[in-house]
Amino acid sequence: MSLIIDCHGHYTTAPKALENWRNAQIAGIKDPAQMPRASDLKISDDELRESIETNQLKLMKERGSDITLFSPRASFMAHHIGDFAVSSTWAAICNELCYRVSTLFPEHFVPVAMLPQSPGVDPATCIPELEKCVKEYGAVGINLNPDPSGGHWTSPPLTDRHWYPIYEKMVEYDLPAMIHVSTSCNACFHTTGAHYLNADTTAFMQLIQGDLFKDFPTLKFLIPHGGGAVPYHWGRFRGLAQEMKKPLLTEHVLNNVFFDTCVYHQPGIDLLNTVIPVKNVLFASEMIGAVRGIDPTTGHYYDDTKRYIEASKILSADDKHAIYEGNTRRVFSRLDARLKAKGL
Repeated sequence: MSLIIDCHGHYTTAPKALENWRNAQIAGIKDPAQMPRASDLKISDDELRESIETNQLKLMKERGSDITLFSPRASFMAHHIGDFAVSSTWAAICNELCYRVSTLFPEHFVPVAMLPQSPGVDPATCIPELEKCVKEYGAVGINLNPDPSGGHWTSPPLTDRHWYPIYEKMVEYDLPAMIHVSTSCNACFHTTGAHYLNADTTAFMQLIQGDLFKDFPTLKFLIPHGGGAVPYHWGRFRGLAQEMKKPLLTEHVLNNVFFDTCVYHQPGIDLLNTVIPVKNVLFASEMIGAVRGIDPTTGHYYDDTKRYIEASKILSADDKHAIYEGNTRRVFSRLDARLKAKGL
């Protein structure tokens, strides 16, 4: 039996006090007299338990998953709001809540950290929070926003040396990064329907254009939401790489880039697993996330992605084990060490 490890979970059900504190912080940007202190936020363990037991944990038990890699709510990161001090305080609060959830439910939740990114600010400023989350909270990965501007793409490409301070720490701690944008403040891009998928596709194309993995051969990126448009347009990406005189994609990027299964219909999952090698696919659902409704054609929740893996006529039993557990333990080596320490 495989452990079913969901590599893409966000704390979307945090108690309302968190959002209220954030609203006060945003108000405090214009009026410093209103700026709350981190210590003003009071959320009890009982409130955290209730928010998880009636939501994520309930669905995990119903759907048959065991462990969720748990990070702060992606749309709440909103790195474009305020300055670095605002982002730093906000990231610390959100990361601590995910850590507390992992201590209350240690068999089911493992923390992944958001970074205190801010547009135009050196990514090296994120390192203290990253190190704290690894050393004190046991974080096994990070979320990296390639566009802290919130839909205006003012940062250099992911292959630029601008990002190297983060990559150096990722390599040092063997931390994978999920490439995950946050809220769009550009009216042209719906946050979850366009901006997220655009970013997934954009990140992959940036990695094709550069030679980042020559400098960082052990760097690992997870591109969520099934890779955006990547599997559907695999021929386009192969052809573009060929025109750019790059190596075959299997050599150029697929030793370092992985995709999750946050794809919410059977044909999409089947396409992902037809085009992308099984070794590069990690199970995920992003449950209680972007798509929370029930599919009228199946009667099941769109984000119950385990059903699609189970129903696949393409994947063997060994393939399913790799997607559910093996690949995630290989990519998230700190998670693997944590599980081995528990005898799993």
